[in-house]
Amino acid sequence: MGVRAGLRAGMAAAVLWVAGAVGAIAQEEPGAAQGVARLATAAQLADWGRERDDPGALILAARMVAEVPLQAQGDAAPFFTADALLDEALAMSGDDPAYAAAIAVVRQDPTRGVVTSPYGRGPIATVKTMRAREAYGFDVIARPNEILRVAAIGDGDVPLDLSVRDSAGRVLCRSGVVDHYPVCTVRPRVGRVRIEVTNGGGVWSRVQILSN
Repeated sequence: MGVRAGLRAGMAAAVLWVAGAVGAIAQEEPGAAQGVARLATAAQLADWGRERDDPGALILAARMVAEVPLQAQGDAAPFFTADALLDEALAMSGDDPAYAAAIAVVRQDPTRGVVTSPYGRGPIATVKTMRAREAYGFDVIARPNEILRVAAIGDGDVPLDLSVRDSAGRVLCRSGVVDHYPVCTVRPRVGRVRIEVTNGGGVWSRVQILSN
């Protein structure tokens, strides 16, 4: 199979994978909540591509990431970005011309970076560098009875534990330390909730925390 045919086959497989992964997203959800789900799916797709040495999957993941604007908070810039995925795809492809052309198309997409999108202003993104076994928690004020979605995207080297608790300390959602890209979706009855992310691995990791 030639590179171009392989690119088409890999992209087709990735599209089917994404269709299954995002099919459950409800259209009535807040735009930023949909954006969190889209970014978490893109992270999983990128891992799928790494496992199969498939640059096409990383290119598609980059396209998904590029569609979602972010509201970055804090001093550290988001590291899970379209450009980072495209750089990784180019290195994985060995600078193959077919893949390089596909990457150039995504880099030049005029819709990248727009503020007006189906995802509104986009999810809030905070980046933390976390030591092995370290926990990081913070409180947010959520709209009562509306969807709150939180995700944590790490470097991919460590499992992450994500939990959401209400103001009384009751666990509304907990991923467990089994996932590199955990997601919690809740409808809190009261506004104040506690979000906590724990690095469950034995090494440090950057973690990009997303919420609507």
